[in-house]
Amino acid sequence: MVAGETSGDLLAGLLLDGFKARWPALTSNGIGGPQMARRGFDAWWPSEKLAVRGYVEVLRHYREIVGIREQLKQRLLAQRPDVFVGVDAPDFNLDLEAALKVQGLKTVHFVSPAIWAWRADRVEKIRRSVDHVLCIFPFEPALLAAHGISATYVGHPLANVIALKPDRAAARRKLGLKDEDSVVAIFPGSRKSEIQYLALRFFQAAAHIQRAQPAIKFIVPAVPALRGMIEHIAGEAGMRDHLQIMEGQSHTALEACDVTLIASGTATLEAALFKRPMVIAYNMNWLSWQIMRRKKLQPWVGLPNILCRDFVVPELLQDAATPEALAAAVLQWVEAKSSAPDTISAVEQRFTALHAELQRDTSKLATDAIQQILES
Repeated sequence: MVAGETSGDLLAGLLLDGFKARWPALTSNGIGGPQMARRGFDAWWPSEKLAVRGYVEVLRHYREIVGIREQLKQRLLAQRPDVFVGVDAPDFNLDLEAALKVQGLKTVHFVSPAIWAWRADRVEKIRRSVDHVLCIFPFEPALLAAHGISATYVGHPLANVIALKPDRAAARRKLGLKDEDSVVAIFPGSRKSEIQYLALRFFQAAAHIQRAQPAIKFIVPAVPALRGMIEHIAGEAGMRDHLQIMEGQSHTALEACDVTLIASGTATLEAALFKRPMVIAYNMNWLSWQIMRRKKLQPWVGLPNILCRDFVVPELLQDAATPEALAAAVLQWVEAKSSAPDTISAVEQRFTALHAELQRDTSKLATDAIQQILES
C-alpha cells in the first residue's frame, strides 16, 4: 500500500481494519503513516515524504520522490505481493501502478482521481494503470465505466466513523470549553507547504475576529510534526497566547466548534460530516495556481460544495483569501448562530443528507471487490 499524506493515512487505516478482519494473517507494507502503523502496517517510508501539493512544490522534491518510487517499485517486484493498493496520491501512485500492472501484479486504486473536477486527461492513465478503482462517491463508477475502467462504489469510510448526530457538548468537555462559548476551529492544512501559504493569513484573520468579538475561542488541531511551525507562525501573527493548539484531535475540534476556517481538502468533507458551517480557503504558489485553475472543470473547489453541487459554504481562494475577507466570512457564520439560525439549520440539513448518501459498509464492499480481483 501507498498512502501519501495525513488524509490518505486515515483512509488507509480504516481500510486495513477491513482487510485484517477478512484476512487475519494479512501482512501489509509500503508507504504509510501512524494510522496505518497502528494496524500493523510496516512503513518502509513515512507518508509525509509524499505530502507535497502544487506543481512548483513538487518540482522542488521531484528527485527524492521519483527515487523513492523507483526503489519501492523494485522492492515490490522482488516480493510480488498479492495486490497493490494505492490510496489517493494519484501523481505518485498511478505511475507506480502502471509499472506494477505491466509486470503482472494486481493493482487497485482507492479514491478515484477527481476527473470530474479537473484533469479529465487522466482517464487514459487510470485505465492503463489499475485493475480496479474503489470509489468513495456514488456517481464515480458509472463515469469510470464509460471509459472502460472497472470500479466499485464503497462509500466513504469517514461517514461510518463520524456519528450522524455530533455531540458538541461532549467534545467541548474534552477540550475544556463551555457550552455557551463561541468556538472557531482553524485548520491551516496538514502539509508543510499548506502551512507556509495559509497559516499566517488564517491567524491574522483570527486576530481580526478577536477584535470584533473578544470572547471567541480558537482551537487549532496540528499534525504533530508541524506543531512547532504552527506555533511559530501564530507568534508572528500575535496570536500565540490566544489559540488552543493541540496535537491531533481534529475530529474533536470539528465536533466542538461552531464554525471552522479550513484549508480545501479532505478535512472539508470531515467538517461537513460533523455538520459544521465553514469557510473554505486555499492559497498556493502563484504559478501552481495558474496551472491548476486552467484545468478546473467545475465552479467549486471544496468537496462539500462539489458533492452538493452548490455553494453551500463560501470559498475564498488565492488572492481572495485575505485575512480581512476570511474574518468577515467567519463572523457571518458566528453571528448567524443568533441572528439567522435557519441559515445554520439549512446547512446542517444539507450535510446530513450528504452523510447518509456516503454511508456504506466500506470495509466489506472494498474487500469483496479486492477478493474478486485476486480470483480473476
